[in-house]
Amino acid sequence: MMGVIPNKENGNKLSVLFIGAHPDDADIQFGGTAIKYLQLGHTVNYLSMTNGDAGHQTQGGGALAQRRRGESQSVAEFLGINYFVLDNHDGELQPTVENRRKVIQIIREVKANLVITHRPNDYHADHRNTSLIVQDAAYLICVPNIVPFTPRLESNPVIVYHQDRFKKPYPFVPEVVVDITEVIDRKMQALAFHESQVFEWLPFIEGYLDEVPKQADERLAWLKAKWSNPVNMDEFLPELKPKFPLEVWNNIHYIEAFERCEYGGKLTHENVNTLFPFGTVNF
Repeated sequence: MMGVIPNKENGNKLSVLFIGAHPDDADIQFGGTAIKYLQLGHTVNYLSMTNGDAGHQTQGGGALAQRRRGESQSVAEFLGINYFVLDNHDGELQPTVENRRKVIQIIREVKANLVITHRPNDYHADHRNTSLIVQDAAYLICVPNIVPFTPRLESNPVIVYHQDRFKKPYPFVPEVVVDITEVIDRKMQALAFHESQVFEWLPFIEGYLDEVPKQADERLAWLKAKWSNPVNMDEFLPELKPKFPLEVWNNIHYIEAFERCEYGGKLTHENVNTLFPFGTVNF
């Protein structure tokens, strides 16, 4: 159904759903684009497939899961979004029928027009399995006898992948590019609520814990320097630069980018400007 935006019961407003493996994945990979949707009055939903109960050097289990859920809800309140966190163990996510049903149910409940998730080739098993769960759910979203107590959607939402740096079996292609320069500070403010991750666990596991500022008023600037660009603009510079007027390109400092998925609804030239009203098309 090329050119048709699915789930028109949303009226003129979109319902956008990021499905990530962990409670901070959406904020890192999609936080700027999410804010741009919110500025236009659209609905943004985050879904974490795990509770994040393994991602810390000194905490774990139920206590860490509760902490990470609290961090996620702080983001939800700060931005004005829906933030779902499933109670699967971090590091143990499996593409089970049960998890597939949960994803189908949430996609239907939020009446998603657009779903963003990880690509299937990724360093983390939870990320790969999240992608597989979304792929397995895509067709079944419209099948009434699957998860029968949650009304089916009449059309599949469009599915896209967020940016990453992995090269095999094929590298990420930036097919839609979003300039998030004007909202980067708010993205960092939201990301900072994931304190256990961006100021504790990720610096520990990646070996730069000693760089984290002790003073709270210094942390946002440090976070912006460390985490502001989930994708390297320079890598895509030759490909992307012709898409922008020079005066626009010179003022772009931070981007998020997305690639079409073969599953679910298709992102096309007919619907891309509706689904990404602030995006630059590169396909």
